Amino acid sequence: MTADFFYDEWGRRRPGDRRDLARAGRLLGLLAPPPLPTLTVVGSKGKGTAATYASALLAAAGCRVVTVTSPGLRHDTDRIRVDGVAVSGRDLAALGRRLSDAARTLPPPGAGYLSPSALFTLAGLSVALDAGPDGAVLEAGMGGASDEVGLVPPTVVAITTVFGGHLDVLGDTPAEIAADKAGVVAELTRAVVSLPQTPDVAAAIDATVAGRTGRRAEVITDTAPEGASALREPAPLAGFPAPAMRSGLHRPNALLGCAAARRLLEATGRPAPDPARAAGVLASVRLPGRLSWHTIPGATVLLDSAVEADGAAAALAEAYRRWDRVDHVLVCLPDHKDLEGVLSALGGLPVTTVRMPDRESLRFTRTRDGLDIADLTPGRLAAFGERIVVLGTVYFTGRVLDLLDADTTRLFAG
Repeated sequence: MTADFFYDEWGRRRPGDRRDLARAGRLLGLLAPPPLPTLTVVGSKGKGTAATYASALLAAAGCRVVTVTSPGLRHDTDRIRVDGVAVSGRDLAALGRRLSDAARTLPPPGAGYLSPSALFTLAGLSVALDAGPDGAVLEAGMGGASDEVGLVPPTVVAITTVFGGHLDVLGDTPAEIAADKAGVVAELTRAVVSLPQTPDVAAAIDATVAGRTGRRAEVITDTAPEGASALREPAPLAGFPAPAMRSGLHRPNALLGCAAARRLLEATGRPAPDPARAAGVLASVRLPGRLSWHTIPGATVLLDSAVEADGAAAALAEAYRRWDRVDHVLVCLPDHKDLEGVLSALGGLPVTTVRMPDRESLRFTRTRDGLDIADLTPGRLAAFGERIVVLGTVYFTGRVLDLLDADTTRLFAG
């Protein structure tokens, strides 16, 4: 029943139908969750990392925090967490029934639908009716103003790097995409924290935030190419031991999440966490599918959601920090991702491509001869060698996490 409800209208959508933000807003009004200090994460890549670290730092400060991310790591329950712990299947079913009952009072859908991301976001917000959280961290699905997270006025917004993903969907240029993502800000937004952006994207963010907040929201952007700065090592992170934070390409997003969480604490009058406690909680963060290590009989696997050349290069660098060789690389990238760039970054390593023909929205015309995801088993994976790197979209890494039976219930220590 739960799965049927969250995916029902999306599954019945017709060509040309779009997400119905207005109807989702009416459903949110019917649920009437209490207003919460909210940190919303938007951007093109790394949002899940930023949201997880923001939640971890808030928890270290003594806040009870609800986190909504998209998609789930292995299961739909992974989309909604309280203090880093995924809700149970029973709890998600109860949330689904609550939303379903409320949705029955809405007018029937017209040329629009309630998207799964909308319903999981609303389900996460309705946790506030039961769990009594002190704040919420929401990860946008694709956009900002065009995403259902825009229905909830954020206190603080974190913006990861914005690039030309979803052209012709969110906009015709990276600057237009950035304007949509920054459009999540509202009149009551107190601060916007951004990773370094290209000049056109930065200008679009500044103009959008100024226009939507009447220049009341402070935009904090790290533009220093090297060294410590307010974003790169934000208090209370200064002086923390290096193992407390992620390395490589994930580190800027982790620091972004922590810097935004600090701003949320300041905006709500809460003190920063004790540095020793914060260091311990941040060091406990585990992000399956983001440079995560897994062991199966006969092989060790490094799994990462890299979809472009820089991400693939960072994954290889992480592999060589532990190994003296890589036996094989599995790559799953649909047509709209940078397959050529990733293959170039992998050099002459042996590569097998993987397709996901069961995902109708993804096209794999460049890898028709690849291995089908349904044919991938732990034994088949181990047959590629003892040291395997696996790269691909979050939908693919989620399937691999399921294959590896990885624990995705808790992301950090409470």
